[in-house]
Amino acid sequence: MEAIILAGGFGTRLKSLGLDVPKPMVPVEETPFLKYVMNFLLQNGVQTCVLSVGYKWEKIKNHFGEEFKEIPLIYSVEDKPLGTGGAIRESLNYCKQDNVLVVNGDTFFEVDLKEMFDYHKNLNSNFTIASKLVKDLSRYGRIIEDDRGKIIDFEEKQGSGKGLINGGIYCLSKEYFLSNSPTGNFSLEKDFLGRWVKEANYYTFKSSGYFIDIGLPEDYLLVQNKNKTLMKYA
Repeated sequence: MEAIILAGGFGTRLKSLGLDVPKPMVPVEETPFLKYVMNFLLQNGVQTCVLSVGYKWEKIKNHFGEEFKEIPLIYSVEDKPLGTGGAIRESLNYCKQDNVLVVNGDTFFEVDLKEMFDYHKNLNSNFTIASKLVKDLSRYGRIIEDDRGKIIDFEEKQGSGKGLINGGIYCLSKEYFLSNSPTGNFSLEKDFLGRWVKEANYYTFKSSGYFIDIGLPEDYLLVQNKNKTLMKYA
């Protein structure tokens, strides 16, 4: 399996905590958050990683170099902001397989990636999203699916209540993505997923695994003090 790690975040909201590094490099137990993500990928059978980087990307390369344990690391560097969609599109130039995993470098979602990868291929899915059922949607948009797990729509944040959210791990068909996405700077959610949801084969892969997004200071502070799940991937 090949994986793209989206690691170009500025971490603007975390600067209030005195952290001025690429968001995936913020420390958890004195270890960059990105290392936990990489160990998770390694333990799930990923063999190659493309790091999509931008803001202060040299800090990432200086720390990890050209290889993480036995995983070769390839750097796809944004000379100018490309948005999430544009960053994925650019990174796909370095991927050899048609089905590629994509993970966010500033979120952690404990999903069985091999099972998700097989699920994606068996359904001939164009784009598969790892999703999680949450009790409070106030911070998240909602995924609407049919009884087969096919995504039929996306809802913007609409108050509280429970529902399925996007967990920030994807499996995509490279050929489909390159054929149906714009070039340059574009939003994955609005300009690709929302654009084609009525026509494409998008599916959810539901998981109850541990999920954390370190983009907000209060959530970043939650993963300190030897978080049991993260420590499995230290």
